[in-house]
Amino acid sequence: MSKRLRFSLLGLCAAGLFASLAARAHDALDNARQMVVVTTADWNSVSGTLQRFERGTPRAKWKAVGQPFAIVVGKTGLAWGDGLVGNQRLGADAGDPIKREGDGKAPAGVFSLGTAFGYEPQLLAGSRMSYVRLTPSVECVDDAKSQYYNRIVDRQHIKQPDWSSSEHMLRDDELYHWGVYVDHNTHPARPGGGSCIFLHIWRGPGQGTVGCTAMPRQDVEQLIEWFDPAKSPLLVQMPLTQYESARKHLGAGKLPAIH
Repeated sequence: MSKRLRFSLLGLCAAGLFASLAARAHDALDNARQMVVVTTADWNSVSGTLQRFERGTPRAKWKAVGQPFAIVVGKTGLAWGDGLVGNQRLGADAGDPIKREGDGKAPAGVFSLGTAFGYEPQLLAGSRMSYVRLTPSVECVDDAKSQYYNRIVDRQHIKQPDWSSSEHMLRDDELYHWGVYVDHNTHPARPGGGSCIFLHIWRGPGQGTVGCTAMPRQDVEQLIEWFDPAKSPLLVQMPLTQYESARKHLGAGKLPAIH
């Protein structure tokens, strides 16, 4: 596959096409057969827990996969983001925080998952996700004025870069050795609504991110190997109280029970 085609496909993933177009809005939860649930103690908590769930058919009950493990979210906690299900439908209150660019908060809500990325020539053996190898010219644009806002692009393939701010994805540390793009604020991207949200490797327990959800390397690898695009995997992320409220608002079976 040519680099140009590869990054054209990446643009589609960033636009929320990892899951089928039918898995938008009200039916996203009905179609999903894999789900990652991230919960924290409250809106301001940095530390939390991740649990995987799977079901054989869209009508079957959710079953836990493996053991829960520790994660961190934004350094200032969580705030409602822009995902597949309207926040009011999830039980959001008027006084709840709303995700903004640069606020140091990870987005709460229901999100599809885009392409995997990393430093290695090839993705982990057995993974079924699409993959982009990070090079020095690969950037994620966080300039809200850019037409490429909230997209991972290769600068070498952009004739006229129009952004003044971006994140260089090939870092000097291991944080992005493996990662997954989260389809937050992509339907379409709302300027200033928050950008470049990933699942990636953490610095360590209790050390929050600038807005991503991070965890030990082995757990990122475990997720990448487990995700199956054919099962429309979702990330459901919010404080525990809000999660329980969302389960009630959505009705039985939409979201799994956590303990």
